[in-house]
Amino acid sequence: MEIGSLTFPSSFEDYSHFFPEMEQPNVNTNKRNHPEDSSQSQLHNQWIDVKNTNDNFNDTNSLNNFINTLIQFDAPTPQQQQQQQQSPTTTMNNNSSFEIDFDLDEMLSSVRKKPRRDAQLAATPSSSAMGGPVRRLWVKERPKDWWQKCSSPEFPEEEFRRCFRMSKATFEFICSELESAVTKKNTMLRDAIPVRQRVAVCIWRLATGDPLRLVSKRFGLGISTCHKLVLEVCAAIKKVLMPKFITWPDENKMNLIKQEFEGLFGMPNVGGSMYTTHIPIIAPKSNVNSYFNKRHTQRNQKTSYSVTVQGVVDTKGVFTDIFLGYPGSYNDDQVFEKSVMFQRAMTGNLKDAWVVGNSGFPLMDGILVPYTHQNLTWTQHAFNEKVEDIQKLCKDAFAKVKGRWSCLQKRIEVKIEELPGVLGACCVLHNICEMRNEKMDPAWNFELFDDEMVAENGVRSVAAVQARDNIAHDLLHRGRVGNTFS
Repeated sequence: MEIGSLTFPSSFEDYSHFFPEMEQPNVNTNKRNHPEDSSQSQLHNQWIDVKNTNDNFNDTNSLNNFINTLIQFDAPTPQQQQQQQQSPTTTMNNNSSFEIDFDLDEMLSSVRKKPRRDAQLAATPSSSAMGGPVRRLWVKERPKDWWQKCSSPEFPEEEFRRCFRMSKATFEFICSELESAVTKKNTMLRDAIPVRQRVAVCIWRLATGDPLRLVSKRFGLGISTCHKLVLEVCAAIKKVLMPKFITWPDENKMNLIKQEFEGLFGMPNVGGSMYTTHIPIIAPKSNVNSYFNKRHTQRNQKTSYSVTVQGVVDTKGVFTDIFLGYPGSYNDDQVFEKSVMFQRAMTGNLKDAWVVGNSGFPLMDGILVPYTHQNLTWTQHAFNEKVEDIQKLCKDAFAKVKGRWSCLQKRIEVKIEELPGVLGACCVLHNICEMRNEKMDPAWNFELFDDEMVAENGVRSVAAVQARDNIAHDLLHRGRVGNTFS
């Protein structure tokens, strides 16, 4: 019983309302006698004495007597005292455990607070050095030993080339080209990631195809930061470098390409080799059927989804035109009809040049494909072999792209809308490596295999049919088909 819980009335003259049973002390309650009856009777008598004393409770003696009476009423009975004496150990243990727990919690709370306070102090520069208080964002420190070692001038050239699929000079060239597009400014919260490290994260991810978890550990950055850097640098490569390194040749350059093709294969007026490959992807959330690759699923006995990349290359295997990201359920001729190259052929902008493709493309003005019907003549066989040799240039170029950038060999873990940026960056980086004569390590070789389907509408121009027959006749009778049919 707590004294503070009692509500004293405004007048201290009558206290009988606290204990109604005091007014009827002789009422028989019909209860059993308990050991506490004697003590209760004593308290009852004391309350009667208090009732019969002087009614004026303003003096100090009367108030003290009243408080003593309340204390005696709250005092434990003899039986309760005996029980407490029998179990002193338990009470002491409980009290001690409480004290230990309290001290331990207090100690742990102080320990938890200290590292964070120290980290904040370490991350906050002195106000005297900066000219005033400066806000700093707490950043988790990650080891960057590998990147610091790799970016040093003493790092071996061959090891750098094995890691990034290019030489140090080519890497520095790419960084200088992208510096204005990917540079970030330091803020009051943190310092920006340097340009070289940004580009290195992207190229490493494209070259090795390692999970972001491993890329994060290698470069000492967060997983989400690495993913963001890859997308940002790929977008910058597509925006800044693609217009410089993947362009359709002008008239003068086209004439040089024609001469190179004729010198290598004996076929006149060839301006490029065309091929379409598939890139495996994770099943998208929308339009799943459009990306379902039926032929790859049947061959691999595993559900496959893909996007297409159509490209045209010159004699050096450098892309002069690409068309990215069309769903993998479409055939080569259906993808071709959506591309810029189809528009060039339809409008006559190929400038009397032939782009050589496989049987998956239609025969039309500016597009040259092999014969697909049965019972071919020697002339037609010779022509098909020559077309296959030319068309292999683009197929080998895609094999190099997938071999050098291993992320394209397995399902790419990016969204559909972000795929064109990644695919375009790989093609641009391939062109830069080929133009700068970067060697292709034999360990990077990749065997390219795509299911070739004959175009449904294989012939779309009568003039193109006649031109193909003339080219085939000229190759055979002028001895330009090699040793097989000469």
